[in-house]
Amino acid sequence: MPTEKNPQSDEAHELDESFIPIDEHEEFVSQDGKKISRKGIYLLPNLLTLGALFAGFYAIIAGMNGNFNAAGWAILIAAILDGLDGRVARLTNTQSSFGEQFDSLADMVSFGVAPALIVFSWTLSSIGNAGWAASFIFMSCAALRLARFNVQLGTVDKRFFMGLQSPVAAGLVTFVVWVAYKYEVQPSVWLSGATAGLTAFVGLLMVSNYRYYSFKEIHFKGTVPYVVFLMAVVLLVVIAQRPHEVLLTMCVVYALSGPVIAMYRKVSARKRKTGRDSAA
Repeated sequence: MPTEKNPQSDEAHELDESFIPIDEHEEFVSQDGKKISRKGIYLLPNLLTLGALFAGFYAIIAGMNGNFNAAGWAILIAAILDGLDGRVARLTNTQSSFGEQFDSLADMVSFGVAPALIVFSWTLSSIGNAGWAASFIFMSCAALRLARFNVQLGTVDKRFFMGLQSPVAAGLVTFVVWVAYKYEVQPSVWLSGATAGLTAFVGLLMVSNYRYYSFKEIHFKGTVPYVVFLMAVVLLVVIAQRPHEVLLTMCVVYALSGPVIAMYRKVSARKRKTGRDSAA
């Protein structure tokens, strides 16, 4: 005897197929020596990462429209949010493989693609092939730096980064444009060439073997000397007075710290070796 079809069931089935199916995220984590399945994603740290991604995307749009002041602020906001998401995840014990991958993809947009397009829109487009080549070198080095960081995660000394961090590299390149735009500096051929050289050089610093202090030993849960908090207040006041110039200077000093420290260690090692040879 034929069964009667339920029109409501057929309608619901057609409705399900009319929407894009989105599966629930699932990943396996280790807990008490066992692998267990965990569904869903943590909201707070991934919202911060999403905010950084949005800021990077906005920086691209602002730079392409010639609004380099807004682009500079957007890169700064992206860097702040990028620094927060990982720390929030660790403080709240909400780390996940999804968050790590999402963070890297957001970093690629905010600190790889965005700075390259901003500096290209400002001046590098005027020098033809050399301009886009310098921008591409920076962007590809950012991708290589992020890939190397991901595969070395958990196997290197946490006190140091190998190569210049992509947020600092992005800040250095973008803040040069930021400061120049503030003082209405008109790009010339010589300035464009120098900017291209700087962009490529900063990109190479990201994939270098220079060690940079990571500041990961600073624990926000613990106590610090009173003078440290006072120094933080002074630093905030100084940045608030002239954010463009101070932030650019901080990026330059930090970027140079890797090569300078490496050179100092090499000279010190050579002196010690010479001293031992003389004593022998």
